[in-house]
Amino acid sequence: MFAKKKETPAKLALAPLEPQRAATPQAAQPQPAPAPARPKPASLIAQGLTIRGDVVGDIEVHLDCVVLGDVKVGKLIVGPNARIEGSVVAQAMEIHGLVIGAVTAQSVRLYGTARVDGDITHEQLAMEPGAEFQGRSLKFRRPSPTPQPGQPAPAAQAAPQAPPSASQTPYNHSAH
Repeated sequence: MFAKKKETPAKLALAPLEPQRAATPQAAQPQPAPAPARPKPASLIAQGLTIRGDVVGDIEVHLDCVVLGDVKVGKLIVGPNARIEGSVVAQAMEIHGLVIGAVTAQSVRLYGTARVDGDITHEQLAMEPGAEFQGRSLKFRRPSPTPQPGQPAPAAQAAPQAPPSASQTPYNHSAH
């Protein structure tokens, strides 16, 4: 009465891409938008570890250990148990622990538990009450624009300065 039909697998709607790409010209085919970049996860190096050597990378690093060497990373968080003995360079930096050496970053924030013994070169510097800082605070200096061939030099460099006028010179005490 009822006959069982032989089941056939359903045909896939997907076709191989290679023959299709060869058939259509590249210029007419729209390019897919690049996938948005995912943020890189922070690397955490915990308390109880001592690193003898440099730490280098273009990532966010949270150090809560001892580093005896230079650190050069994208973003740096120096934890409250951390001690770095060496120069430190990053785009942005948060310091909760101890840094002995020069610090260079666009943005530097010293928290209340921070201690820095060295110069800090920065664009922005913030310090919370309780933070200790022994050294110089140096502002980043933007490179002065160099004149291109065929362009006039800036006015300050083009003309030598005139000697000060009589009203600008200090009064000189001399015996008459």
